[in-house]
Amino acid sequence: MTEFPLKLAVATKDNISINEHFGHAKQFSVYSVTETACELLETREVANYCLGQHADESAMPGILETIKDCYAVFVARIGDGPTAKVHAIGVRAVAEYAYAAVEESLLDYAKRTAAGEEIG
Repeated sequence: MTEFPLKLAVATKDNISINEHFGHAKQFSVYSVTETACELLETREVANYCLGQHADESAMPGILETIKDCYAVFVARIGDGPTAKVHAIGVRAVAEYAYAAVEESLLDYAKRTAAGEEIG
């Protein structure tokens, strides 16, 4: 059984939509979410992982440390390697809501999760 509120990290450039690739994110907005409410708790800065055609592997541990207390991380896109690393720390990687509105997406996710649906 999932306990609420959920702490959810969002890769966003503007706190309006889920519009940032996991590897390009320089920050994650962290929300507390129930089935009926969504509250921005804080913004956490990170070093971005993707540097064009190659990745800065040294940035990944810091990113994982930054989101490890979250139930899920919402992104516009995320590669298979980073997805596996996120899952390995017990966090779900969710790209299903790419480019959608942050609060509507998080509330929908919370409702679906409360209903027992597995997403991410």
